[in-house]
Amino acid sequence: MMRWVPELLTPRLRLRPWRDDDLDPLAEMYADSEVMRYIGDGSVRTRDETAAGLARMRAEWEERGHGMFAVELRETGELTGWTGTTVPAFLPEVLPAVEIGWRLARRFWGRGLATEAARAALGHAFDIVGLERILSICNVGNAASEAVMRKLGMRLDRETEVPSHGARVRVYAITREDHASRRD
Repeated sequence: MMRWVPELLTPRLRLRPWRDDDLDPLAEMYADSEVMRYIGDGSVRTRDETAAGLARMRAEWEERGHGMFAVELRETGELTGWTGTTVPAFLPEVLPAVEIGWRLARRFWGRGLATEAARAALGHAFDIVGLERILSICNVGNAASEAVMRKLGMRLDRETEVPSHGARVRVYAITREDHASRRD
């Protein structure tokens, strides 16, 4: 039996558990080279690779009690992408750690949706899951993700290289205390 995944509401978004019918819009997003250019080595993903990734995102809730939320527009119910937490195993030097991330389909860029969704997921990770410190990692040059990290109150922790493919990345971090002080 699958662990219960909460639903979070923001003014424009619903962060919710994954459904089977999310695969098609997720596969479309992962096939977009612009969406994927700063992810891993920049490769797009096939439908089968996307399905495997979706299964992993669902399993993380069971294994860790937190994970990635599907993010949809409240007004239309369209899947915009995802946000939430995971363990950044691809960057061993920061472990043990939990990372917050986000990814949106290109047609939803530039509206502040990533920040709105990530802010809700960050609050959940600190207030409900009880995490003490959260990282966010992006490729050097991904100005949009760095802007979201700064809007969340995260600070640059380090710049380093991903061992598997050599990409330069920036690691940002925020503590529960720093997060709480931003809301007071």
